[in-house]
Amino acid sequence: MNAELHFSLKSIRFDENYHPSDSTRITTNFANLARGTSRQQNLRHTLRMIDNRFNDLAHWDNPTGDRYSVELDIISVEMGMGAEMGSGVFPLIEILKTSILDRRSNKRIAGIAGNNFSSYVRDYDFSVLLPEYNINRQEFGTPDDFGDLHGKLFKQFARSSTYREHFNKPPVICISASTSKTYQRTGNQHPVLGAEYQQNELSSTDRYFGKMGMQVRFFMPPNSVAPLAFYFQGDLLADYTNLELIGTISTMETFQKI
Repeated sequence: MNAELHFSLKSIRFDENYHPSDSTRITTNFANLARGTSRQQNLRHTLRMIDNRFNDLAHWDNPTGDRYSVELDIISVEMGMGAEMGSGVFPLIEILKTSILDRRSNKRIAGIAGNNFSSYVRDYDFSVLLPEYNINRQEFGTPDDFGDLHGKLFKQFARSSTYREHFNKPPVICISASTSKTYQRTGNQHPVLGAEYQQNELSSTDRYFGKMGMQVRFFMPPNSVAPLAFYFQGDLLADYTNLELIGTISTMETFQKI
């Protein structure tokens, strides 16, 4: 892409007082929780579930199971083109950023950016472009350029000075593994991520994230019922600490259940 892109970030704390911003997709899990007469009760329950799952996985040196608490910020990314960020900005993506509060040391540990991932461009690709492409086709398929635009925009954001100013590690996006594929358990066992699985072939989602510069590995954390797909750049097991990974798992699994 030849045009110079600029990115700006807005951050909203996801807590019991959270109200969705105007640019948040109305179908986003965390936005749905913040609506209705039981909104505050729902938010408290969700945050409690995240903390409980985190402490369940971070069980070492944690005899009472309440050492850690997870704080979440919703990061909204806007994109502009040209020399200045003006009125012509476009809401590009929303991601979650975790922070981990260690109550014993009273220290706050930076978590991973990414987690749940929301994108207007991706929604259009999967909800509009892909169904139109498959009308009257005998076998499901994807266009050769499927995800090209979204991938280029995401990679520019992940490489931007704006990203580096706010996050010290590349993003990790965690979603449910595709139910249309077959998964085989491998002999690899991670103390936090659990058993690793391999699938029989890449899904359209895997290829889509591949155009974003991300590869995928599948793990089933302890006491989980199905593998999770972790999309990442670099080395998932070497680049992130156990606590960082637990923050992502506990957040993703909780939003899966609500």
